[in-house]
Amino acid sequence: MPRSSEAAAPPSPTAPDAPVRLWPVYRWSLSYLRPYLGLLLLVVGTSVLLSAAELAVPKSIEFFVDIVLPADDRRLFWLLGALLTIVLLVVVAASMAQNLLRRHLQEKPTRDIQQAIFRHLRRLGFAYYERHPAGETLSFLNTEVAAMQNFYRQQLPWLIDGLVFSTISVGFMIATSPRLSLIVAPCFLLYYLFGPMLERRASISGKQMARDRVDENRKIYESVSAIQELRASAAEAWDLRRYLQLVRTFNASMIRTYWFAYLRGTNRRLTYNLGAVAIFIYGFALLRDEALSAGQFIAFLLIYFTAMHRLTAVVTNITEQRVLMAQVTRLHQFMSLRPAVSEPAHPIRPTRIAGAVRFERVGFAYDRTAAPILRGFDLSIAAGERVALVGVSGGGKSTALKLLGRFYDPDEGEIRLDGMPLPRLGLGELRGALGYVFQETYIFGSSVRDNIRFGRPEATDEEIERAARAACAHDFVEQLPDGYDTLLGERGVKLSGGQKQRIAIARMLIRDPAIVLLDEATSALDNDSEAQVQQALGTLLRGRTVIAVAHRLSTVRQFDRIAVIAEGRVAELGSHAELADAGGLYSRLLQNEGDKRQAAGSDPADAGRAASSDTAEAACAGRVASIAGAAGTAGTTVAARAAQAAGIASTAGAARAADTAAAASATTPGRAARGGAE
Repeated sequence: MPRSSEAAAPPSPTAPDAPVRLWPVYRWSLSYLRPYLGLLLLVVGTSVLLSAAELAVPKSIEFFVDIVLPADDRRLFWLLGALLTIVLLVVVAASMAQNLLRRHLQEKPTRDIQQAIFRHLRRLGFAYYERHPAGETLSFLNTEVAAMQNFYRQQLPWLIDGLVFSTISVGFMIATSPRLSLIVAPCFLLYYLFGPMLERRASISGKQMARDRVDENRKIYESVSAIQELRASAAEAWDLRRYLQLVRTFNASMIRTYWFAYLRGTNRRLTYNLGAVAIFIYGFALLRDEALSAGQFIAFLLIYFTAMHRLTAVVTNITEQRVLMAQVTRLHQFMSLRPAVSEPAHPIRPTRIAGAVRFERVGFAYDRTAAPILRGFDLSIAAGERVALVGVSGGGKSTALKLLGRFYDPDEGEIRLDGMPLPRLGLGELRGALGYVFQETYIFGSSVRDNIRFGRPEATDEEIERAARAACAHDFVEQLPDGYDTLLGERGVKLSGGQKQRIAIARMLIRDPAIVLLDEATSALDNDSEAQVQQALGTLLRGRTVIAVAHRLSTVRQFDRIAVIAEGRVAELGSHAELADAGGLYSRLLQNEGDKRQAAGSDPADAGRAASSDTAEAACAGRVASIAGAAGTAGTTVAARAAQAAGIASTAGAARAADTAAAASATTPGRAARGGAE
């Protein structure tokens, strides 16, 4: 199935000399205003009212100087005073309304943007996350979201006010004195003589500053994440030097940006001061020729200073938005990435999933320019069957599990679940039927209870405890300071590797998945932790479809079938005994890791450990059986499956332990006895 190129087109800063296409990004930024057009019109309306009221003051002064003073009319004076009082009351009321409306207009689109970004992050495929470090993504998103907040909270309101006021003030200026309006027009146009050059330099400098800020933030995230390695290697000074270099680079960019911003502001002030000089000179001539009244001159001058400040501020505002859009452009690119795996338009929503899986001639490559990881991958797994995927690293074992969960879609072939093509299934239905236990379990910083409830948010406290007991996690949880309410810290720093895995198993069990996917779930654990985790898995996964990726072949001997993956294909398929005797790849893998003698039952030390592990498994199964009995016939599905598993494991596990220990003892009694004692 074709995949999108979300990873091939990552958001990246615009090149320093590349022009910012303001309008497309601006249009996208403004699209979040669509639900609030009525609110926008109210804000514009209050801006018109406030601008007209503010400009009424200079016109009132003109009326006072030209009409009231010469006539010495007290009635007109009090009438003018009453009018100004009404204007003042209107300004106060309109300001209050505008501030309230503007706050809603600032915050609601910003909230929608943050929600849209979070939803988009959840939709993006794993191709994006595997190619872009979390620190880089978080850093640029923080920067770009701040830029969007700046746009809605400052730049857009200023632009609306500036455009409305400038338009009305130009009309007032023309109405007051068309000739003076013509004389100041060249002064305004003079602003553009040096403006474009300063704007371009400020834009380039601003984009560079944005890139340097991203680099600095990414470095901080990297240093905090690697604090243990840095201290263990005594590399803090080396890391600090790298960070300080980034700080110096960012500070230099920031100084350049503010220098050009200062020059731009100086150009603006110079422009309207020259305009004021022109007004005084030409206005004096008009006053001398009686072509302009004193009131008109005063009113025009007051309107001019206010209008020119707003007019040039509008230009500066647009220029600053060019810098802002350099950051928002990256966010636009990010939000334009199409998810590699999408929800089908008309998904199949099966009422029940049995768990039969079939890979049909599947081919897949993470990078289309590289060699494929899987090629012609064929494998059929019956519902309730336990199949292990083994082989050398890089053969495509974990990739097959990712494809089954539609983390990616295959480039060739098809994967079916209960006969249904995966792309036809709703993602919620598909992933709801799968239960993953990864090699590295992510533990949230919340309580044990919430970490298990993550598997099924609506689960009750009783169901959570039953799942923990079934995963053999209840005993150590009860020993924690606050039991199930103990906060586990970031990434579960308070737990050992084995404890984390048992929490992950409980989290998986409470989902009651039809298919369990184990991706080297115990390869990083020590022997004791691995034995504990294997106890839980061995008793609880019977009756479910299980697909496990394993490097330690001893962990998958009891599986129904073992598939040996080589060069992206299934090279061998059969039970442990069949493959061990076949003398093929599986046999060589056993020999390479020193398991050949253990497979033949000739290593008494290993046999002793196996006996101990199987006995512990039987004990764990007994606890699981008691859980199932307590749950009753109306109990949860977790308890029901556990009850089924317990009857098998408690008997078969003990028998298997006795047989293995007896065989070992017959081979080398002395060593076997020592192994059992250990």
